Amino acid sequence: MWLIRHSLTQGNLKKRYIGITDEPLCEEGRKLLKTLSLPCPEMVFASPLRRCVESARILFPGMEIQEISELSECNFGEFENKNYQELSENPHYQAWINSNGTAPFPGGESREEFRERTLCGFDKVVEECIQKGTERAALVVHGGTIMNIMEAYAKPSKSFYEWHVDNGGFYEVCIEKSKWRGTKKHLKLCL
Repeated sequence: MWLIRHSLTQGNLKKRYIGITDEPLCEEGRKLLKTLSLPCPEMVFASPLRRCVESARILFPGMEIQEISELSECNFGEFENKNYQELSENPHYQAWINSNGTAPFPGGESREEFRERTLCGFDKVVEECIQKGTERAALVVHGGTIMNIMEAYAKPSKSFYEWHVDNGGFYEVCIEKSKWRGTKKHLKLCL
């Protein structure tokens, strides 16, 4: 399974917190994807946000894309579509920074809500792949979504921020069906 982060948007180029803002890829993002070469999956899943669906269509032309709403990026609340410079005088932002990024986003999701939602979406994808006997699948999603999945299931264990992936970057993981359905769900990195 390939966990692929969508390509660049104007918001990404401006270092903005782009969560629920539904913006398309920018030209640089489209060009970046055309340089990638990925194996052909049997199934493609994506967040329903435009940047993910558009990335999936470029990477896997002609393939059906199943949109999974739970795989959407975090709702950054009052930080949404702003960058650190625009937020530098915001006391809520400073409190969030002081929490090492663990405090809830004011007016948005908490880290726990985001994590629970995305892991639920990932569970749906894995279960569908197991039921259909799918051996190779691609998820075109968001950086935070990938970091949640990897933090929760990957071995060796790393913290959320250590699983950062650049736009257009990906992790290739192997899911061991017997362990997935058991009590110790985990992914094996195939690097």
